Amino acid sequence: MVQQPKVKVGILSSPSIRFNLSGRYTTDSGELIESCHEAVINDSGLTFSIGEKTFTSIEFTPTSYDDDSFELENVTIGIDFHWQRKENQRFRGSLRIIVENGILTAINIINIEDYLKSVISSEMSSMSSRELLRAHAVISRSWVLSMMSDDHGRYRSNVQAINNGSSMIRYWDREDHRNFDVCADDHCQRYQGISRISSEIAVNAVADTHGEVLTFDEQLCDTRFSKCCGGVMERFETCWDDNERPYLTARCDQPDSLSFPDLTQEENARKWILDKPKAFCNTTDRNILSQVLNGYDCETPDFYRWTVKMSQDEISSLISRRLEMNFGLIKELIPLTRGTSGRIRELKIVGTENELIIGKELMIRRALSETHLYSSAFVVEHLDRDINGIPAQFILYGAGWGHGVGLCQIGAAIMGENGYTYDEILSHYYPGSSLTKRY
Repeated sequence: MVQQPKVKVGILSSPSIRFNLSGRYTTDSGELIESCHEAVINDSGLTFSIGEKTFTSIEFTPTSYDDDSFELENVTIGIDFHWQRKENQRFRGSLRIIVENGILTAINIINIEDYLKSVISSEMSSMSSRELLRAHAVISRSWVLSMMSDDHGRYRSNVQAINNGSSMIRYWDREDHRNFDVCADDHCQRYQGISRISSEIAVNAVADTHGEVLTFDEQLCDTRFSKCCGGVMERFETCWDDNERPYLTARCDQPDSLSFPDLTQEENARKWILDKPKAFCNTTDRNILSQVLNGYDCETPDFYRWTVKMSQDEISSLISRRLEMNFGLIKELIPLTRGTSGRIRELKIVGTENELIIGKELMIRRALSETHLYSSAFVVEHLDRDINGIPAQFILYGAGWGHGVGLCQIGAAIMGENGYTYDEILSHYYPGSSLTKRY
């Protein structure tokens, strides 16, 4: 049996880092140290100082793993999303500070099971149902171990961008970090330290599933998840590289998971998105949503279906800035290809000055929002065209929040409330996978 590993999590990068040690810590050289410190990079950009000492890197190890902790000030969460903010966060385990790319980076080194207690409480409310938290503990453990494993990247394509003048196809994957295993924000998995471990239910969910992971063909699963699929789950290939993950495939988010229309067809996608078909994630129950979602997630009121309105001036300025290309006035937004959930994979933008096809789904979401559009599952209404065919207003009617691949957090929450067990939840969202004891 494999021993529980430690995970290295990149928390914060900044020219200066303030941290407070609560308890007794030892440095690499065996020096005992405690209290508050500030690390500031020197003019040379190669070293930093703590007090009167200068280092290129330093690690603080607690003398008591369970009792000692440290606090980092002004950690940014929700980077580039509409809920972005700064907060102080407290952590167990060791603190390593290094010089990376001319700035300081703070890294937390912690037992993976303790890491997961925070992850499932950071990704959602720690007051969620026991079965949802158990399911999320398994997929969060599976994903982080896959990032640390030797077979990580075995499916991954090296091509992440195609730009030939008429098309700009790009996707962003969770690429390797050079000096740590994973980061602490939505780019990898939300991890906000012991500040987010606020319930016995969350702690027990990790203990109940200790060492359990999802596998497919005896390999760790790439267990993606999002907030709300919008009724049908998306295939991996729509959002990232074209190498299929058989367990990340199209399913309807309801008990009859194989009954849904072909949403790759424009007419079907339009009807589906403009309707509100039954699905686990089709809920307005604020009591359940408040159990699932952290406070800043609840600031987004519409999950299953949403509407965004933009004037001609707003959309033309936005798209030109986000894509760094002068489109003139926007005449048309034309979906060219869609995935299994109705998410647009390729979108044609037609302006008076330029035309461009963009994809994949995250590229589309970034082009049509100052941060990220809720999803790329939307249909477009072009309103009040003038004699030149230029619309005065664009309305986007959309479905879901996030990429829609793998576990749908809101749908899984409803399943948990309705009596489904965590292994049933996992089988629904990752068909064909196996629940395996890793350590």
